[in-house]
Amino acid sequence: MAIDYRLESPPILADFLSYHETIKAHSQRTVDEYFLDMRNFFRYLKQTRDLTLRDLPMEEISIKDVGLPLIASVTLTDIYGYMTYLSRERVQHQHSEISDKGLNASSRARKLATIRSFFNYICNKRHLLEENPCKDVDTPKLKKSLPRYLTLDESVSLLNAVDGKNRERDYCILTLFLNCGLRISELIGLNISDIQDDAVRILGKGNKVRVVYLNDACKDAIAQYMAVRRPISGADRDALFLSAQNKRISRSMVHTLVKKHLSVAGLDSAQYSAHKLRHTAATLMLQNGVDVKAVQEVLGHEHLNTTEIYTHIDNDSLRIAAKANPLSHMKMTGKIEDDE
Repeated sequence: MAIDYRLESPPILADFLSYHETIKAHSQRTVDEYFLDMRNFFRYLKQTRDLTLRDLPMEEISIKDVGLPLIASVTLTDIYGYMTYLSRERVQHQHSEISDKGLNASSRARKLATIRSFFNYICNKRHLLEENPCKDVDTPKLKKSLPRYLTLDESVSLLNAVDGKNRERDYCILTLFLNCGLRISELIGLNISDIQDDAVRILGKGNKVRVVYLNDACKDAIAQYMAVRRPISGADRDALFLSAQNKRISRSMVHTLVKKHLSVAGLDSAQYSAHKLRHTAATLMLQNGVDVKAVQEVLGHEHLNTTEIYTHIDNDSLRIAAKANPLSHMKMTGKIEDDE
C-alpha cells in the first residue's frame, strides 16, 4: 500500500517531500523512501534528546511535532551518532523475527544522502538555516564489487529453459531484460502503447523517458506474446504484461518467475535476479563492441561512471593487450643453480 506522507509528516518535512515530487519530478516510490529515511532520523533525534522516549519502540514515536527548533539543533556529532546507530542497532528487515542488526555501508550511504538532501533544501532553498550540519559529513566508504552477470552461454540456456503455461510472456520478459537492460520497475510499467515499430518508450528513474530500440529477438518475442495475450478491460487494459488475474504484473511476480526459470536452467537462483539480467545486458553489449556512451543511453544511467563499472568485467581487450606483449610467450628454460 502506498504511503501518504502528507498524513504523517510535519509541515517542514512535507514541504521537502513535495518539492522532490513536484519540482524534481522524483517518482512516488523515491519520495516514499525519502519520507521513511527522514522519519527514522527524526525518531532517533527525539529519542536521544528525550529521556521519556528511551524505552519506547522507535516505530511508536510520532514526528508530527518536529519543527525548526529540533532541526536547527542538529550537529555533525548527531549525524555521525545516527550513522553509528544504523551500523550497530538498526534492524535490517523490519517486522522479521530473524533479521540481524546493522545496515551495510551502501544502505547507510543512501540514508545519509537523504539527510544531506534535506538539509541542502532547508539551507539553500528555504534559507531557514545558516549552517548546514551535513557540510563536513563523510560518506561511508563503499566496497567496490563488480556486478554479477550471466555469460552468453548461460543466457542462452536460460531462454531455452522457458516453458509452461505462461511461456510466451515469460520468454518475452527475459528477452527484454537480457537485450534491453531494463530495470524491473521499467518492465512492469510497460504499456502496449509504448511500443512503436522497432522502438519502445521507457519511463525510467525520476520519471525520465528514454527510447530503446528493439532488435529482432525482442520484436519476435513481443509478437509471439501479443499473439496469445488476452484482451482485458479496466484500468490495466494497456499493460503489456499481465498476471493470471488480468492485472498488471507485479514486481514480486517478476522476481518469482525469473528465479523459477533460472532454477530450471540449472543456474543458481540465489546468486542471480532480475537486476542481474540488467547487468548481463550491459556486459554483453560492452563485450561485443558497443560504445560505453551508447550503453549509458540504453540503460538510462544519469552518470557515465555508473556504466563504466561494466567495462571492468571480463574485458577481452585487456587479455589481448597482455598477450600482445612480445615477452608473453617467454618461458623459463634450464635450471637456475644456487650460488656457491
